[in-house]
Amino acid sequence: MELLSLSASELGRAIREGRTTAVEAMEAVLEQIEEKEKIYHCYVTVDTEGALRRAEEVQKRIVAGELTGPLAGVPVAVKDNLCTQGLLTTCSSRMLRNFIPPYSAEAVKSLERAGAVLIGKTNMDEFAMGSTTETSVCGPTCNPHNPEHVPGGSSGGSAAAVAAGECFFALGSDTGGSIRQPASHCGVVGLKPTYGTVSRFGLVAYGSSLDQIGPLCRTVEDCAVILEILASGKGEEKGIIRDSTLMEREEVDFTAALIEDVTGMRIGIPKAWLADRAAGGTEEGLDSEVREAVLNAAEVLRKKGAVIEEFDLDLAEYAVPTYYTIACAEASSNLERFDGVKYGYRAESVEELHQMYKKTRSAGFGPEVKRRIMLGSFVLSSGYYDAFYLKALRVKAMIKKAFDEAFAKYDCILGPVAPTTAPKLGESLSDPLKMYLGDIYTVSVNLAGLPAVSIPCGMDKRGLPIGLQLIGDCFQEKKILRAAYTYESCSGRTVKLYNRRHRR
Repeated sequence: MELLSLSASELGRAIREGRTTAVEAMEAVLEQIEEKEKIYHCYVTVDTEGALRRAEEVQKRIVAGELTGPLAGVPVAVKDNLCTQGLLTTCSSRMLRNFIPPYSAEAVKSLERAGAVLIGKTNMDEFAMGSTTETSVCGPTCNPHNPEHVPGGSSGGSAAAVAAGECFFALGSDTGGSIRQPASHCGVVGLKPTYGTVSRFGLVAYGSSLDQIGPLCRTVEDCAVILEILASGKGEEKGIIRDSTLMEREEVDFTAALIEDVTGMRIGIPKAWLADRAAGGTEEGLDSEVREAVLNAAEVLRKKGAVIEEFDLDLAEYAVPTYYTIACAEASSNLERFDGVKYGYRAESVEELHQMYKKTRSAGFGPEVKRRIMLGSFVLSSGYYDAFYLKALRVKAMIKKAFDEAFAKYDCILGPVAPTTAPKLGESLSDPLKMYLGDIYTVSVNLAGLPAVSIPCGMDKRGLPIGLQLIGDCFQEKKILRAAYTYESCSGRTVKLYNRRHRR
């Protein structure tokens, strides 16, 4: 049995049935990391000794019958903006280069209670600000399908680790597409749940009204299994709520939605999302190969009985400026706490407090983080608050209303994840505006607090993956999981271990 070819759910079953052990699975992953990490650079921290020790402890509990869940003994990687007790959490920034949290994020604790075994922390864009995993102070992560290309971001390390077989599943965070876009670029499955479904306690905040934790994995089944564990009701300790935005959800049996049947399901495709560059669309329009793959995926669902229609989604063109206004405003407030006083990096050779603030933040933050802090501070400043920030909040409400009207007609919305496949390393950083426009199909989901899933739907002529996005109404994860599972089953596009040998 080739362990690394298994999905997280398949590995969990193999461990429960005694066909392998948690220790053997961890040893296989660590061997893969040792071989591939020098090429892909998916991790910031690999806790080899701790991972093996935890695997041995979990295996004993499995044998004793204490752990019987679907993820017991399965190795997992965690994005480096999720706190892990006793293990470095740096947000891939110099500002937190030596920060070891005294507690773990609630999502991490939920997985540990379920018996998943932590390997280490994955690379990311600094403080989750970026779309390519190139703004990390630790250096860029490379796409396992072609190391000359980016893996997407900001959860690029998690997506690449899954694609490269360096973990069986991973956690990421999604503020404006940071789970779905790297999932698309790396050819894996990524799910952003409804805002408030997963506790944000222990997640280092970027945009508090937009952030949500979710899984990156190889199959839709894995997504459903992981979300059941992460969802509220199985998360925070009874009677102790540490995240005021967490929703009480009674129905979290997401695996019940894994049915290969979309008969009668109404699926809408926004017309504006299909504007093809080759057919006279704008530079921000959809690449023709991505468009063809998405429409082919829609045809698969049509043949299975879904009703597919194109429709007008109002205000879609305002999603990117609205998102970056709100996200940067919240970032400028959230990152104010990193001042060199309480924890993290502190500049040396300073004589007074304000000089320490200035030098610490100038040296501790990278260029992209400083750019977004400055933009956020500007839109919140006196004289510009009404003109920019309040206007963005009004447009956000209008975007939510447009989605509400769409979901009165449709069960889910289908479209691309990104306008192109993964760009080459270095291309996006030279043009930040172009990088921001790459989020055109994902940011509106976060503005409206909706759930969405990215699943592989093809490859371009260069062999780079293309992702299909399915969006649902609030708390309707089951509908998008059902549609995604049906497509995955019919197309045969379950993720295989990407094991091409690259030279650098």
